[in-house]
Amino acid sequence: MVKKQRLVVIGGVAAGASAAAKAKRTNPELEVILLERGPFISYGSCGMPAFIAGMIPSADELIARSPEEFARRGVDVRTQHQVVAVDAQNKRLLVADLAGARDYSLSYDDLVIATGAEAIRPRLPGLDLDGVFVLRTLSDSLAISEALKTHRPSGVVVIGAGYVGLLMAAAFCAHDLPVTVVEMAPQVMVNLDEEMSTLVLEELRSHGVRVLLNEKVVRCEGRNRVEKVVTENGKIPADLVLLAVGVRPNTRLAQEAGVQLGAGGAAAVDKHMRTNVAGIYAAGDCAEAVLQVTGDKVYIPLGTTANKQGRVAGANVAGMDCAFEGIAGTAATKIFGLEVARTGLTEREAVAKGLSVHTSQITAKDRSGYYPGASRLDVKLVIDADSRQLLGGQLIGASGAAKRIDVLAAAIYAQMTVDDLTHFDYSYTPSAASVWDATLIAANVTSRCK
Repeated sequence: MVKKQRLVVIGGVAAGASAAAKAKRTNPELEVILLERGPFISYGSCGMPAFIAGMIPSADELIARSPEEFARRGVDVRTQHQVVAVDAQNKRLLVADLAGARDYSLSYDDLVIATGAEAIRPRLPGLDLDGVFVLRTLSDSLAISEALKTHRPSGVVVIGAGYVGLLMAAAFCAHDLPVTVVEMAPQVMVNLDEEMSTLVLEELRSHGVRVLLNEKVVRCEGRNRVEKVVTENGKIPADLVLLAVGVRPNTRLAQEAGVQLGAGGAAAVDKHMRTNVAGIYAAGDCAEAVLQVTGDKVYIPLGTTANKQGRVAGANVAGMDCAFEGIAGTAATKIFGLEVARTGLTEREAVAKGLSVHTSQITAKDRSGYYPGASRLDVKLVIDADSRQLLGGQLIGASGAAKRIDVLAAAIYAQMTVDDLTHFDYSYTPSAASVWDATLIAANVTSRCK
């Protein structure tokens, strides 16, 4: 009997689940084993703040596919199975069955490392107190939700004003809790230019969120449970703290296997998601990507990227020749009533790379001004002053920003100039856009910079 080729995937959320599913679908003869150290696989992490806010009644709704569904497709899913060691030379893994309290050896022919990222925990006193949380996994979201039910906080502090921090500030406000956001940078959402981030700051404050900028946390205090957050400027009462200061790639196993690290300490990969070690691929939040607008290797962990990289890795293991061509750095979120979106480079990022840039920022309407519900939409474009190539864009508005950014992302991918953008044939209907769409107005204004 001919032994089947075996693919083992480490990590079962976005990239890992995509890799396993694509590999098995492409080559049904492939033996596919998916190992996940947690109890859940294939879930929508970006929906967790909405679940905590109460907008989504059950965490089960965030699960895209269960282990049983994968099993019906021929994928052997093993939850609560943690890989503790990789022997790349002999293509073997040491696996701990956490539920069965036993270890076993598992061989592989190909390995996809999709171990994701882990929340950064600064070395500050008091972060181990009860009531201090991070939000990375579905288990984290369940723990926070349970804490809100069993111990209604009298005060919440969110440390960090990035995507997760601000989404969670809004989620806590949905429970009518007093919320303070502490950020050591001089602005919220440092991945926006300052004048655009100011619009987000105004939205937060309009919903009663206390925002402290240029404020550094030095410790948390409490006897058994957190009672206050201490900054360089004072003390903030809080019996629930969310730590949201960023993530780092979880690459311990990759390093142990001899995988070279690249941008941001993530696994270095080629466009086929192969590492430098034969038979080992990496994908998702533990892997780097190419930023299309510059060609630089970057570490920008996003669910969209993870799913695409996992799919490419799985396809190639199964015998296809697929490539992941990189990212535009496109991301969107909604903070209270504001859609916030960006792609490419901000002005600050472009200048830091030594580029000479022109920018424009305009305010328009998201639909015809006379149409009911028309609201403000702010657009900023960044172009190369010499080539006039579109380098980046940012949009903020009550509606329309999150999907309009895709047009700019496509233009960046195609290496278009701002002058090309002015000729785009946009759709028009008064209920969704004006005759001159806000992004076209911004392109026209920027196009005059000649």
